[in-house]
Amino acid sequence: MSGKSLQWKLDQIGSPVKMLRDSPLKLFQLAYTRQHSNWRDEQAAWTKTAVLFDQSNHMNDVYVKGPDVVRLLSDTGINSFRNFGRDKAKQFMVCGHDGNLIGTSVLFGLEDDEVSIVGPRACANWVHYQAEIGNYDVEFRWDGRTADNDAPRLIYRYEIEGPTAMKIMEKAHGGPLPPTRFFGMTEFRIAGRAVRALKHTMAGQPGSEAHGFEFFGPAEDEHHVLDAILRAGEEFGLVRGGALAYYSSGIESGYLSQPVPAIYSDPRMRAYREWLPADGYEAKLSIGGSFASDDIEDYYRNPFDMGYGHILKFDHDFIGREALEAVKDEPHRRKVWMRWNDDDAMRIIRSSLFDDETKRAKFLDYPLSRYARVQFDQVHDKGRPAGVSTLCAYTVNVGGFFSLGMLDPESAVGGREVTIVWGEENGGTAKLGVERHAQTEIRATVSTTALVS
Repeated sequence: MSGKSLQWKLDQIGSPVKMLRDSPLKLFQLAYTRQHSNWRDEQAAWTKTAVLFDQSNHMNDVYVKGPDVVRLLSDTGINSFRNFGRDKAKQFMVCGHDGNLIGTSVLFGLEDDEVSIVGPRACANWVHYQAEIGNYDVEFRWDGRTADNDAPRLIYRYEIEGPTAMKIMEKAHGGPLPPTRFFGMTEFRIAGRAVRALKHTMAGQPGSEAHGFEFFGPAEDEHHVLDAILRAGEEFGLVRGGALAYYSSGIESGYLSQPVPAIYSDPRMRAYREWLPADGYEAKLSIGGSFASDDIEDYYRNPFDMGYGHILKFDHDFIGREALEAVKDEPHRRKVWMRWNDDDAMRIIRSSLFDDETKRAKFLDYPLSRYARVQFDQVHDKGRPAGVSTLCAYTVNVGGFFSLGMLDPESAVGGREVTIVWGEENGGTAKLGVERHAQTEIRATVSTTALVS
């Protein structure tokens, strides 16, 4: 589709919902080793010892440099940028004019006039577009994820998490690391190579002992640093984690991941849709699940719904500010965990394997149970629509299946029993990862705190 735009594709199909829910693309491809040992031991490691994940392949790194970097970020992001600069980091979020999210990413302050935007493309695409149409003195350099990139990656990136992670990093470094606050950046050396790191967690909970670092450096240093980490980790039970464990770790810790970009319907976004390619991220995104609507705006979410209200700051002007100010005091859905009923999960597994096509449930994979990039399943509370269930998984730490969700305030109560509708309508949509099946229900118990402390 070279030379054609997202708007052209939407005009051909006629409906953004049809384009995204009937996406003919294959299931999301895991960009690196699925398991180094087995996903059960790899999951257990982030609560018992430490796990090391390779993040060098699956994310886009977009470098933005110039005197107007902070002004551009402040004009597009909902975050505050007071005192932002070198060795500062943020969970960066951008919204459309209607206040609904376009994308999220992690923002690294590399220098006072240079950042990297790391994650799926939606967030960086919007920032890049605003830079092109606005008066910003910045330059962009894209280092796309390995699957979309013929050139070697510019950097390596690893994540280490768990109770012994700090001891491993200190041993590899040869001494105590610089004091660093949560979601703060620091610099040190391993094997004589300069390393930059972000202190955070995608496994366990912020503030717990099960936290660690996301660390990175030039690609040519990777093997030296990796070897030093692995040698240091032998004493402390370090386990290498594969893709299955990695993607389930974020669900356990409460990361809601990416929204449906709020770009497909607003007339003010038409020029942006004409700028985006017909074969890009926003055109290939898939939506799955039992929640079905013909209106794409029913799939949009604002920062409050996704539990990001604490990130939103009204101390600057940004795209979407007026719309968000208008709804900030309204009731919003709340992020929750939902622990699935074990008997219902086993019933669905048995049905998906042994019942015939007219009766079988949608296949429940594990440890990752998602079958679309964005998954929305209906949640009912005593027969009343109460919100949606999203990313779902099994981990040995929880000891069962569970999902993250966004529920109405009256249902987002710890201990509340709700019902999740599993499977798509009318036997399933046309996505290649969806076999013919019948919808069924799963009982689940709501928790407003993580299922693993």
